[in-house]
Amino acid sequence: MKWNWGKGLVVAMVAFMSFILYMVITMSTNKKYSHDLVTESYYAKEMAYQTEIDAETNTYDLKEKIEGTKTNEGWLLSFPSELDPTKLTGKVFLYRPSNQQLDFDFPLVLSGSNLLIPDKQLIDGRWNITIEFEYENKAYLYKKSIVY
Repeated sequence: MKWNWGKGLVVAMVAFMSFILYMVITMSTNKKYSHDLVTESYYAKEMAYQTEIDAETNTYDLKEKIEGTKTNEGWLLSFPSELDPTKLTGKVFLYRPSNQQLDFDFPLVLSGSNLLIPDKQLIDGRWNITIEFEYENKAYLYKKSIVY
């Protein structure tokens, strides 16, 4: 039997298709390769995540941005002047990636259009600040990573 490039091409295609078929059958029947969702309520969590994205978008759409600066008294967050501080409700969560015991949260209470996180509550290092607040029945979310 004479061997030419056409037969070689057919043999290579059959070998490749056999390999792919073997992998599909092995991955779908072997219990070692689980294809379960990470959480049972995956789709419900996805909808909650979309709400979080919408709240962040609302924050980005503000005319002025929330600004954070380090002061002698602590970390000062300045909220946009377009927001009436008396109509804001929410909470502030500070997350310390290196030590879970240092995480804390407190209700959002502004002094004027500013929020001061006292120096005594923050130790040097990285912090993730998350502020969830509502203004005129619209949800807002501010996330920032800072080094104090």
